[in-house]
Amino acid sequence: MVFNLQTQVGATVRPYGNFDAAKDADDLATAIEVKGVDELTIINILTKRSNDQRQDIAFAYERKTKKKLDEKLKVALKGDLADVILGLLKTPAKYDAYELYQAMKGLGTTESTLTEILCSRTNEELHRITKTYKEGNNVIDYEQIDRDAKDLHDAMTTKKEKDFPRWISILTERSTPHLEKVFTRYRTYSPMEITETIKKSANGDLSDGLMDLVQCIQSKHKYFADKLIEAMKGKGTKEKLLTRIMVSRCEVDLFQIRREFKKKHGKSLHSAIADETKGDYQRALLSLCGGDDA
Repeated sequence: MVFNLQTQVGATVRPYGNFDAAKDADDLATAIEVKGVDELTIINILTKRSNDQRQDIAFAYERKTKKKLDEKLKVALKGDLADVILGLLKTPAKYDAYELYQAMKGLGTTESTLTEILCSRTNEELHRITKTYKEGNNVIDYEQIDRDAKDLHDAMTTKKEKDFPRWISILTERSTPHLEKVFTRYRTYSPMEITETIKKSANGDLSDGLMDLVQCIQSKHKYFADKLIEAMKGKGTKEKLLTRIMVSRCEVDLFQIRREFKKKHGKSLHSAIADETKGDYQRALLSLCGGDDA
């Protein structure tokens, strides 16, 4: 089996050795049908397999039982644990699409342009937004960097109405390495950092959306560490946010996010999850977390 090394470097969930989809499917069938449901077996299998392996398990389960694994688990499990397990069973693209839909369906008609742009993007366009430079396509275009920096500045200063669509266009259609240089160049046109400009010029959902985009571009790991801190601070835990990050990043870069979390929060992500969650939901998240950096 050939693993994607780029994905594996920061992953806390990796392909399982000696993988047997048929056996896992059998074990899950037993765990689902047993009286009271064997949540621990379900957690131990699905949080310790890669997404590709989970898709194979779902296929083997349906072939064996003539029923869909996600539908059976939706009935068998409840609450936050169900959200984690059902999220793990979706492919990354389907999980992102589902989460976007859930986020958007309750919005009113006066939501920001950013929301409208994100809703109108095709899957291909969304992937293009986030992809990094490929080998042989990393030529630095300093003229384009300068144009983009000037456009970002002018969009906020030269017209009576601020040109937020121009900002959104630049921030979503350029690569991360390019935008990092644009943000540095921006200071030659503005006395403010780009984040300060956003705080001063935008409000509400638009401000939040632009800040999220910029902070994610500047440092994805710090961005997600901040979001995890946000999910678990104060009274009550934001389970949806916590679940979404843990499920979507565990096979990508959760190890680096863990390090940033410890650096910023003073305690490990593992410890924070242990303190702020409980029961089978806690066990599932700790398994995805992959270790304690205490």
